[in-house]
Amino acid sequence: MGVRCRQQTPVRSESIHDKRLRMARADIESGALRGAALSELLLSIPSLERDVWLDELLGFDEPPPDIANLPRGAVPYLPSGVDEILAMVSEVPLRRDDAFVDLGSGLGRVVILAHLLSGARAQGVELQEPLVHLARARCAELALPLVSFVHANAADTELDGSVFFLYSPFNGEMLSAVLRRLEDVARRRPIVVCAVDFELHGVTWLRARKTSKVSLALYDSCVPGVPLR
Repeated sequence: MGVRCRQQTPVRSESIHDKRLRMARADIESGALRGAALSELLLSIPSLERDVWLDELLGFDEPPPDIANLPRGAVPYLPSGVDEILAMVSEVPLRRDDAFVDLGSGLGRVVILAHLLSGARAQGVELQEPLVHLARARCAELALPLVSFVHANAADTELDGSVFFLYSPFNGEMLSAVLRRLEDVARRRPIVVCAVDFELHGVTWLRARKTSKVSLALYDSCVPGVPLR
């Protein structure tokens, strides 16, 4: 009778994609991958794969369903594209001494990437509490002490910062209330307002700039008695 050999389960080798993600994640956690090096890495990823690749890199899962009682004027969560974030950081330009604030920050993609690319202190303001908890968990795993998330309605919260980011998170009266909050900040210090996929027409205290992307609008505050940025 012949001896039957035990069949071994083949060991799956690590793909180049997985290895690249693992090494990049380790470099982010150690503080080695930041700024221009991270930007170059992201731009080396094919544009159609870039958003998904970043989410895998930062460990973002699918977001939970939007809460049922979103206030009037609030918009369901949708993450901003990586290309718009890269353009914003470059063209503002976002600096290490800035205080960056994302209004409607969701899972934290913009806040975390803006900090990693610039070194700026960064904060997200988000009214959906489940998203805030998930964003804070990402920060803890990536060891980012200069990144924070606040559970709040931006229309009802005192704001402070030098660069503010909005990806169509509000409309109607809620947007008007947020702009009044931002004007209060602009009367104390020069700010830049970054808007993705919408424009702020008729806001007298904002001056529009030209940008490299149609989807990205940048505005400098221009309040009498307050110097320009």
